Amino acid sequence: MKAGAGKAGGDQAAAAPRSATIAIYSVKGGVGKTTFAANLAWCSAQLGQRTLLWDLDAAGGSGFLYGLEPRGTRLAEEVFTKDRPATKLIQPTGNPLVDVLPADESIRALDAQLMRIGKRRRLAKLAEELSADYPRIVLDCPPVLNELSAQVARAADLVIVPLPPSPLSARALDLVVREIADTTKRHPPILPVLSMLDMRRTLHRQVREAQPDWPAVPYASVVEQCAVRHQPVGEIAPASPAAKAFAMLWRAIEAKLAERRA
Repeated sequence: MKAGAGKAGGDQAAAAPRSATIAIYSVKGGVGKTTFAANLAWCSAQLGQRTLLWDLDAAGGSGFLYGLEPRGTRLAEEVFTKDRPATKLIQPTGNPLVDVLPADESIRALDAQLMRIGKRRRLAKLAEELSADYPRIVLDCPPVLNELSAQVARAADLVIVPLPPSPLSARALDLVVREIADTTKRHPPILPVLSMLDMRRTLHRQVREAQPDWPAVPYASVVEQCAVRHQPVGEIAPASPAAKAFAMLWRAIEAKLAERRA
C-alpha cells in the first residue's frame, strides 16, 4: 500500500470498523517501535477517535513519551490475571482523546504469567472489553517471540512492522509473518513501514527503490525531540515531514482497516 493511499482519509475512517486494535510490533529492538506507537495514537485522536496507547514493553517508553510513569511497580501483570481492572491503571495525557495504560517491571514476567493462566486469548479479550471506551487501541509490543507475541497476533486487527532500511529488514519482516501465521488462523494484515529513512544514504535509497509502495517515516531530529519534550511530533512540529508522514501512515492504517470491513 502506498503511503498516500489514505488521501481520502475522512471517508475511509468512517468506513473502518467501530473498534480496532493496532499492534506496533517487531522482533528487533531499536527500530522506532515506541515512537511509532506514541505518534500514531496521537494521529488517531486527531480524527476524533478516543484512543488507548497500551504499553506492553517493560521499558515503559510509550508512557514516558507522554510524560507518564506507572503508578506502581507490580501492577501491570495484574491486568492479565484480572486481579486489577485495566481502568484502574489507565492514565490521561495532555490530549483529551489519548489515554495510556503504562507498563511496569512486572511486564518482564508476563510471558510466564500468560503460560500459567493458560488463556490463549486473554489479551484479545481484554482489548475487546476496553474497546467499549476506546474505538482505537494501539499496542506498543516488546521485541519478543513468545506467548505474549502470540497473544498480540490473536488480538490485533492490524500489525504495523517498523523496518529501518537495512539488509536485516527483510529477515525481520519474514520472522513476523511466520510468527503470526504460526499462532493464529485469523491472519491479521501486516503493514511494513520503513522507519528512520535517510535518503542521503545509498543503502536507504536502494531499499526505498526496492519498496516504493511501503509507507515511510523519515529520520528527523524532531522525532528525537519527542522523548525530550514528552510530546508527539505533531504537537512539536505539525508541518514537519515527519509529522506529515505519521499522519499519512495513520490514514493508510484506517484504509487497511476499512478494507477488512469491506
